[in-house]
Amino acid sequence: MDGYFPVDTGRRRTLRAAIGCVGTGLHSGRRVSLALRPAPVGAGIRFRRTDIGLEVAARFDNVVETRLCTALGTPGDGAPGRSIATVEHVMAALAGCGVDDAVVEVDGPEMPILDGSAASFVFLLDCAGIVPQAVGGQVQAIEVLRRVRVQDGEGPTAAWAELAPSSRSGLEASLTIDFPATAIGRQSFALRLSPRSFRAALADSRTFTLAEEVAALRAAGLARGGSLSNAVVVDGPLVLNPGGLRRPDEFVRHKLLDAVGDLALAGAPLRGRFTGHRSGHGLNNRLLRALFADAANWRLASGVPAEGPANARLPAAAAPATA
Repeated sequence: MDGYFPVDTGRRRTLRAAIGCVGTGLHSGRRVSLALRPAPVGAGIRFRRTDIGLEVAARFDNVVETRLCTALGTPGDGAPGRSIATVEHVMAALAGCGVDDAVVEVDGPEMPILDGSAASFVFLLDCAGIVPQAVGGQVQAIEVLRRVRVQDGEGPTAAWAELAPSSRSGLEASLTIDFPATAIGRQSFALRLSPRSFRAALADSRTFTLAEEVAALRAAGLARGGSLSNAVVVDGPLVLNPGGLRRPDEFVRHKLLDAVGDLALAGAPLRGRFTGHRSGHGLNNRLLRALFADAANWRLASGVPAEGPANARLPAAAAPATA
């Protein structure tokens, strides 16, 4: 398929053609239709909810919810239900496959969960084709200039995440998780993000939950669309899915997949080193907010500005240094 491993030309990439699918929302349980569409050079990634006329840029400062998933909306809007939830897996697929400009349309409150991983989104991107933009526009990366760290708690149970400078191009990422369920336990995984490493190491790792949490989630109106076909369910030492795990460390790989999707909301590819310990959507978003809170933390790597809205995916309030 022509989108499988995009050639690194330095140019921004979009989809050759639109493509769609139908699935179920993990938390709402609603049947939703998804469409991935090409976008003009410099447009970035934008999410569009067609049932209520909501459109929002895929950016960290548009995140309005991080409990169990990452949801985008208009901060300060105040209107209930005006958000697009569970964007992290499709964002991970777009970032992992090197797509810079695209429109993601959905006709309901959240993305379809599909099989609980990013593999189905990668398949859709491959079928549509990933191509360099027809006119102008080089990719500009956000280079991390100094260490930024956020943390919850203290001592050995603390959860934290940090970004630090790296001498290598692209994003280096490592994560450790630690769960009391013996089927999960303590796991670590690291990789240097590229289309090849994302597809081979992260894309098919599924979301997971603990059996004792399922009833509480459903009582709270969540996980209504969850099943053993779209999530790994763990009960102590047991994995309840008939097919078992795709890899022994599928749990930490999925958490790192989530982190890739959350960090893609920076607005451009990150050049630096991400390290997390028991990090989740909330900490990942706080980390980006901390990074952009001080313009001395980052700069745009040198490149030819895209034709069209320059750096459309970057936070408008930030004033970065330039390379």
